[in-house]
Amino acid sequence: MKLCMIGTGYVGLVSGVCFSDLGNTVYCVDKDINKINSLNKGVVPIYEPGLEEILKKNYKQKRLFFTSNLKKAVQNSDIIFICVGTPTKKNSNSADLKYVFNVVNELKKLISSYKIIVTKSTVPVTTGDKIEKILNNLRKKKLIDVVSNPEFLREGEAIRDFTYPDRVIIGTESRKANKILKSLYMPIIKKSSRYFNTSRRGAELIKYASNSFLATKISFINELANLCEKSGVDVKDVSLGMGSDQRIGDRFLRAGPAYGGSCFPKDTRALIDIGNKFKTDLSIVKSVVASNNARKTLLLERVKSILNNKLKNKKITFLGVTFKPNTDDMREASSIPMINYLNKKNCKINYYDPSGEKIEFKNLKNVKFSTSITSACLNADLIILHTEWNDFKLLNFKKLINKSNFKIFDMRNLYDPLKMKKLNIKYFGIGR
Repeated sequence: MKLCMIGTGYVGLVSGVCFSDLGNTVYCVDKDINKINSLNKGVVPIYEPGLEEILKKNYKQKRLFFTSNLKKAVQNSDIIFICVGTPTKKNSNSADLKYVFNVVNELKKLISSYKIIVTKSTVPVTTGDKIEKILNNLRKKKLIDVVSNPEFLREGEAIRDFTYPDRVIIGTESRKANKILKSLYMPIIKKSSRYFNTSRRGAELIKYASNSFLATKISFINELANLCEKSGVDVKDVSLGMGSDQRIGDRFLRAGPAYGGSCFPKDTRALIDIGNKFKTDLSIVKSVVASNNARKTLLLERVKSILNNKLKNKKITFLGVTFKPNTDDMREASSIPMINYLNKKNCKINYYDPSGEKIEFKNLKNVKFSTSITSACLNADLIILHTEWNDFKLLNFKKLINKSNFKIFDMRNLYDPLKMKKLNIKYFGIGR
């Protein structure tokens, strides 16, 4: 099939590359000329394992094209995917849909034959209705079907998630559109139950409901971790005992920092806003957002306590600063408020992350990026294990730090407290 992906951010680029790998002809469109030029040279703007190799292969085989010419891409495509950002509006919980509607208004001028318009961007309930209204003349002529097809790609594991999806959600009541999209996804639907056709509004809400529930699990286990610390229980045991129940499951029951990234923070806020618009009090989701915000402060207080409230000139090392491993994404990473605060308190901060130096910290006077774990840890007073990259799971801290009175704050519970005690290392975990 011939596809047009509008937006070459995380969702649009990964989806476009993977669709081309299934044998489709894919046009990836973006207004950013520099980004398009880089992609045409095989330079991938995001950190996603395996993506560059698949991109280069399909580009070479002329199944994958990068262009800023929307008109050409639309005219040469059967299915148009809208993959632009929907960030949170300033001073609001609601999703900012201006990029979505900008695209729709451009499409209004370009479509002259039947197209399926698919929103892959995460959008609030009724967005599809609004798109359809803008394109009403095209709808009357039966030139379009507007469909919701939310994405469920995890950063760092996006290619696997695309190729072996838990489910493919298609929100449409059009038999024609549903038949075409089922044919498009057929190569990766291993079981018929993985393809789920629902209403367009239903598909829009499924995405928000899924992310908000996963965020709830994270906040739930983080709050239990607080209780575990005060009651002498290991939260890992609690997670294992709970997660063994098939009704609950063990995923997203690992205590740690506040959740971050491109999805959970904005989607939980947007769901609250959707509830308000429909005069529905989503009190559980509101509590999750409040709990997650409070966790950032709580963990900072823990750092202060570990250092006996003596922060000035302390040498602190962050191992990992991204919100999760196998990505370079810093959006709403809990390391940002922590490092900003410690910088203001005149701590000397080194950080190392396998995905490289971060622009968020470049202008902070007391913060330096280290090019290796060894240089980052040298003479540190406190090591903060912030992100669970594999690089950090088997470290010899005694050799790395080269001093006897250092401390470790393991925010991901990567190490065994008893082994740390035997090594005479002052170790602090989460919920243990």
